[in-house]
Amino acid sequence: MISFAINKAFFLHALNATKRAISTKNAIPILSTIKIEVATSGITLTGSNGQISIEHFISVENDNAGLLITSSGAILLEAGFFINIVSSLPDVTLDFKEMANYQVQITSGKSEITLKGKDVEQYPRLQEVDTNNPLSMETKTLKQVITETSFAASTQESRPILTGVHIMLKDNQVFKAVATDSHRMSQRQLNLEKKSADFDVVIPSRSLREFSAVFTDDIENVEIFFSSSQILFRSENISFYTRLLEGAYPDTDRLLTPNFETEVVFKTANLRQAMERAFLVSNATQNGTVKLEITGNAVSAHVNSPEVGKVNEELDVEELSGSDLTISFNPTYLIEALKALKSETVRVRFLSPVRPFTLTPGDDSENFIQLITPVRTN
Repeated sequence: MISFAINKAFFLHALNATKRAISTKNAIPILSTIKIEVATSGITLTGSNGQISIEHFISVENDNAGLLITSSGAILLEAGFFINIVSSLPDVTLDFKEMANYQVQITSGKSEITLKGKDVEQYPRLQEVDTNNPLSMETKTLKQVITETSFAASTQESRPILTGVHIMLKDNQVFKAVATDSHRMSQRQLNLEKKSADFDVVIPSRSLREFSAVFTDDIENVEIFFSSSQILFRSENISFYTRLLEGAYPDTDRLLTPNFETEVVFKTANLRQAMERAFLVSNATQNGTVKLEITGNAVSAHVNSPEVGKVNEELDVEELSGSDLTISFNPTYLIEALKALKSETVRVRFLSPVRPFTLTPGDDSENFIQLITPVRTN
């Protein structure tokens, strides 16, 4: 029979991190619960939606947790309901006691609340992942790569493989992540300090965004393990499992060509602000495009919306070379691409009005390239 006392704020933080894996609408009702396992060494909280699973360990040795364990055990509690109850408790600490028939009593200050739980045996077992030979990465670096690529993944389920980010390790050291929705692409490459075994997987972009939310900036390093169908991200206290997507990811390397006819360097913030202004008008029209004109030493952006009005804006450029060009594209894609860039300037290279154009950091500080497909207009 479980019995423990814990700091409320610390417990709530761990519960909320675990809850990110729990869906309110689940085909398997038992997955709307949170699993609480209490051992002499600490408490393990588990949440899952079948796609993502999170295990969060609270150690008795963590002074911030203020955890005192009297007796061990395990129980399931309705996640959303239980977390709301804990959140509403009046005191800085709470006492948690299991009673007969899977009931639990939570006491805090002058409040005493009894909840009905469920038998832990009903909870599905998490598939195990071999935890030998981890790939180790700085959490900050991995989260940055996710930010730079996952936004370009598709949100359409018609081609499930494109809803993921293609992540691979080549030559034991070259780490590459790429995402595309077939209209745009974002690719980031870096050399890892430590060598590891090569791999080639497609991870759902939604899972990666959840990983970024759960692994906060105070977690310095993350270990990564693979099985044939799953990936595990692990820190000292958190284990984050996600299913991999099945199927062959398209060969995106063939889209990248070293050739270009026109090259322009902009200040990233200036170009983004100009596109955001253009978007306000283009968004009201049916085809929602911006026309970019490069003539001589001038670059200008144009939007014509019969319903709303027009935008004609001359853009400031840092450098400009190559042929004159007129090209139309969806400004949302360019805005999102510029948001992912960390560098002060951006280098945009055009091949022709009907071929994709590329964006790279103007300072070449990172091996980071993005590609946007133009829109054909009359």
